[in-house]
Amino acid sequence: MITPDIPSGYSRIRVVSSFQELVSTRFGEGVNALCWKRTLLGDFREVVQKLSAEEGITTLDEWTLQALPLTSVGKLAVETLLRDLQLLRELGVSPVLDCIRGYERDEATAVVATDVYSFHADSAPVEADTFLCSYTDPASEGIRNEDAQRRVDIPAIRAELLRAFGGADDEDFREYLSENRFDLHYAPLPGARPFSFGVGNLWRIAIEYPGSPVPPCIHRAPATSPGDPARLLLIA
Repeated sequence: MITPDIPSGYSRIRVVSSFQELVSTRFGEGVNALCWKRTLLGDFREVVQKLSAEEGITTLDEWTLQALPLTSVGKLAVETLLRDLQLLRELGVSPVLDCIRGYERDEATAVVATDVYSFHADSAPVEADTFLCSYTDPASEGIRNEDAQRRVDIPAIRAELLRAFGGADDEDFREYLSENRFDLHYAPLPGARPFSFGVGNLWRIAIEYPGSPVPPCIHRAPATSPGDPARLLLIA
């Protein structure tokens, strides 16, 4: 079950009122997700409908967006998209706007699925954050750290990974888990209630890096089925 966006009582999420507050607030005291809650003008679904995007992911640039034959409400949506891209570029990050009809999935037999449909944390070798915004349904999803467990810490899964590794549970094995990103994926605990990031909200979430003052924000791409409308997602 996915709860409504920004559920009350989730102490790890802080709602902010401006872009400046979003980028200047430091993570700490357990807060690892900041949300600039917005109601956006324009028809973002019209933008998706006018794109000749194939299966998979199509990255959009300003020229593609401005060339689309749109109504006035579609053009309003494009203005918002261009403004968000510019705000993030001025911050010094490299935002990407994608029209997503589906991501590749790991094989069903994988011990630990490492595709984006699995709850996971982002990581970097240096201090960094992830920004994201879903402009159309379905939106990205999150889960509280208290409601999830690293898959590599589940005894049966760890034992199977250890057999695949063919060695001892030592530093080399932990390096193997890290290199394959197995240690960044999580399983919901019984009774966990994932939540939606909501449409139009611009998020800044903590990632895993050496010395981070908070645990990373755990999130995933929403499950989709063939024939579902494409998603419009900004990520940086």
